[in-house]
Parts: sequence; C-alpha cells; structure tokens
Amino acid sequence: MGVKAMLPSYELGFYALVVTCAVLYSGSGIFEASRDSMNRKAFRDGIKPGWHYFGRKMDVADFEWVMWFTSFRNIIIFALSGHVLFGKICSMTVPQHRAVMYMIYGVLAVLGSMGLVYLMIILSHCLVLYSVALAKQKWLCYVAGLCCLASFKVEPFGSWQSGFVTGAFDLQDVLFYGGCSFTIMRCMSFALESSEREEGIYSIFDLLKYNFYLPFFFFGPVMTFDQFHAQVSTRELRRKDDEMKNIRVNALLHVGAIVAVDIFFHFFYILTLPSDLKFVNRLSDWSLAGLAYSNLVYDWVKAAVMFGVINTIARLDHLDPPQPPKCITMLYIFAETHFDRGINDWLCKYVYDHIGENHDNILKELVASTTTFAITTLWLGPCEVVYIWSLVNCFGLNFELWVQKFFQLGPFTKLEAKLSGAMSRRIRAAFGAVNFWAIVLYNILALNSLEFALLVTKRLLVMGFPVSTLSIWFITYCGVQLIKERERILAIEEEEKGDKAKVE
Repeated sequence: MGVKAMLPSYELGFYALVVTCAVLYSGSGIFEASRDSMNRKAFRDGIKPGWHYFGRKMDVADFEWVMWFTSFRNIIIFALSGHVLFGKICSMTVPQHRAVMYMIYGVLAVLGSMGLVYLMIILSHCLVLYSVALAKQKWLCYVAGLCCLASFKVEPFGSWQSGFVTGAFDLQDVLFYGGCSFTIMRCMSFALESSEREEGIYSIFDLLKYNFYLPFFFFGPVMTFDQFHAQVSTRELRRKDDEMKNIRVNALLHVGAIVAVDIFFHFFYILTLPSDLKFVNRLSDWSLAGLAYSNLVYDWVKAAVMFGVINTIARLDHLDPPQPPKCITMLYIFAETHFDRGINDWLCKYVYDHIGENHDNILKELVASTTTFAITTLWLGPCEVVYIWSLVNCFGLNFELWVQKFFQLGPFTKLEAKLSGAMSRRIRAAFGAVNFWAIVLYNILALNSLEFALLVTKRLLVMGFPVSTLSIWFITYCGVQLIKERERILAIEEEEKGDKAKVE
C-alpha cells in the first residue's frame, strides 16, 4: 500500500527545499573544515599539492582512485584501447569466433603484464575447478571453489602463491589478487552452471573464453557464465536502436564524473578528515552527518566509474554486462544495498535466492543471509572490520523482514487499510528514514574505520539527542519521500510500457 500513492506537489516541493538547504549547510561545514585543515601535519600523507593557482591541495587518501589515474592510467588506456580495436576487427571479420579471439588477446595481455608464473597459477585453478565440474555435484563445486578462494584470502596461502610471481612493480599486488579472486568466482559460476546442464558439460575452452575476457579479468564485474556464454555465442551482431548513442552518452558521463570527483577532492577532504578523530570531533553534528554520507556517495561514484568504463567496453563488444550499483542516495532498503552489482547478482543467484527462495520465511531468510555474508566475508578478506560489517549488515537485512512480518499481523493491516494511500506512504517513509541511516552507519565501518563509525553513531544518537537526532531524521524522511516519488513515477512508466506491449 502506498507505492503509487501521490502526495501534493507543494508537499514534495517542501521536502526538496528542506533536503537542498540541509545539503548546502552540511557541505559548507565540510568545506570550511577542509580549508582550515589543509596544512595540518596530521593530514600531510592524505593531502598533496594540487591546484596552486586556486590555492588548493588535493585529497589523495583513496589509493584506488589515485592508482587509476597515475600509475595505472597508461596501462588502462593501452590495454582497453587495444581490446576495443581488436574486438572491432574480430566482430567485422570473424564474428562466429570472436570469443576465441577475445580469449587470445586476454591471455596475451595477462602474460605481458603479470608474467608466465601468474598465468600458470590462474590456469591451475581453472583446471582444478573444471575437473570438479565434471562430477556435476553442486556441493563439491561450492567446497572446491570456496577453498580456492580461501587460498588467496587467508594467510599464509595467499602470500605463498604470490611469492611465485617474480619481479615487483606498484600494481603487482592489486592485479594479482584482483585477477585471482575474480577468476575463482567465474570458475565457480562455470562449475555450477555445468552441474545443472542436462546434456554433458561445457568444454574447458568455454571456461577459458569466459575467464580471460580482458575487460572483466582484473576488476570485474562478475558476469555469470550462462549469460556470458549465451551472448558471446550469438553470431548475428545487431545494435539496438540508439545503442551507440547511449554508449557515447555514458562514456561522456563517466568522463564528467571523473572530472567532477577531481574538482571535489580539491575542495572537500572527505576521505582524509575521518583519519583525525580529534579534529572530526570538533565538527558540528550536521557536518559530521554530511561527512559520513559523503563517504558512501563517493564510494558509489568510484564503483560507478570503474564498472561504467568496463561496461562501456563490454557493450561495444555486443555484451549486456551487469549494471552499475544503485546510488546510495536512492537507497533505504538493505536488500538493495550493494557496491558491486556483478558480485551481488552472483551471490543472489547461487546463494541468497537459492536458499532463501521467495524470502518470506524468517528461518530460511536467516540461513540465506548468514551464508551469503559468510561468503562475502571470505571474498572481502577476513579481518575484524569485515566481521563487524558483515554481522551488522546481515542483522539489518533480517531485521527488515522481521519488522515487515510484524506489521503484517492482523491488527496492523486493518489499521493501515483504514488509512489513505498518502498517509500510509508517510508512515513507511518515517521507518525508511531510520533504515537509511542504519545503512550509512553500518557501511562506513568498511569505508573508513570502526572508530569513526562509533564516533558518528555516538554524536548523532546520544550526544546530539534530541535536537540533532530528530532534525537529521526529519531531513532524511524528506529525502526518502523524494526517493519514493521517483519510484512511483518509474512504477507507473513500467505499467504503461506493459500495457502498451500487451496491446501490440
């Protein structure tokens, strides 16, 4: 109830005004804190010389972002540009064999960047999991795959394997663990899909073509084997209407996002500020809330840019890759919270939906979510912060279902039935606002530190109560209403498309 309920336009306008003013006010506090802390000794490692003519330094605390646009920039441009040119030639000349050509290019790129020993390690894991797939036993595929993943995520096995790779350069560890981890997830997908195939098993070359598709190899996203195999096996390569136009627009949007982040980092030190808890503790509650929220938004932007660039390349190759993650600004439900759509799709298909089924049973949901986060913990690399992050997010996911089941009891459903759609929407948004901040507080654990997450929680819920707590809750409520309005419009558009399709 309340999904398609309308609210008065003046009410939505008021919500938009409140959110805009709150963002500007919080942003001004972060800007002043960034300006005042530019030359602090404690921030010397995180803030480096930037735009001298503007008198601004740049926040360089994010290793990944700096890596992409300094030491890794030329490698990305060279490798992906070569893949695009190579892929275009293959699509024009031998479209029926393009998957094989992609595999050859990927193997040569991996060999040239990481060496023969690394390639042998990857191939050995592929061979092990292919051999397991021959048994066509799902449980064996899970056990073997997770053991292979653990061999890269748990010490001393990871260091032992990386020690075989001779030579040293800045990106060796990043490429080593990235390529190995995504390889295991792809091999598990291959093994699980093979075990469900009624007639025979896919060949080892199908696995190699799947794994060594270069745009996905080192950094993902993970595209499940059934989807990849079906798409690269298509011989008739046709573009949808305006597909190339959409690809160009997306490419320009990603370039714009990169420029915007670069500008943002010269005026807002959202990544470096949380490293000094004494300084952060002097910020206002509004600025602190904005700082925590900004860190999640930035991490989404980073994921959207990385996967967006890779997805653009994949679309040029006539593939339909997993979509970028949903922006945290548009989220107030734990079930939709993810920063890597590929891994999320993989987990949902092979673990979460497989065990939880329709996600209505509380016990099944608990088992499904616990198993999912256990595998996610192994994927991220077991450590104290990851354990805590997994525990609280698993709790949040189950708590949503518990609350939903509670309010589906007879007295509550009868009470809601008496309410108008608009009032039901307002009540649901109030609960959604609480959920929104639970998502923020739970996820800054992994993005920043446990200490910073505890500081934000204490300031907003304990020391800031009741003024700051209720004010931020109301502003978040306004934001959730705007999200619900967007969902309402999208739901109506989808319904109209469905009706139109039925008529045609």
